Amino acid sequence: MKRVLKLIVLCGLIAALMVPSLAFADAAADYKAKCQACHGPNGVPSEGMAKSMGLKPLGGADVQGMSDADLTAVITDGKGKMPGFKAKGLSDAQVSDLVKYIRSLKK
Repeated sequence: MKRVLKLIVLCGLIAALMVPSLAFADAAADYKAKCQACHGPNGVPSEGMAKSMGLKPLGGADVQGMSDADLTAVITDGKGKMPGFKAKGLSDAQVSDLVKYIRSLKK
């Protein structure tokens, strides 16, 4: 009985440790589907997109200096030429995961 209980606890711990990496993978997929066309594959927009839309590298000081709440608001509601993605079907959890993904692009 103790072995079964230990096995259950161990499996639960392993599952809990895997959840953040699965969320990160989902955020990377959401980024690729929703953000990459304008912001570039590594958060660095093409020169043309940067000029035409005024985009800054997501890993740069301008974006990384924003609070999580500000990044959340921009992704959710949009800003300038960027549309809000809540209206395009991103959930609050997906937006939160995207904020974490953007933080991972910090230079």
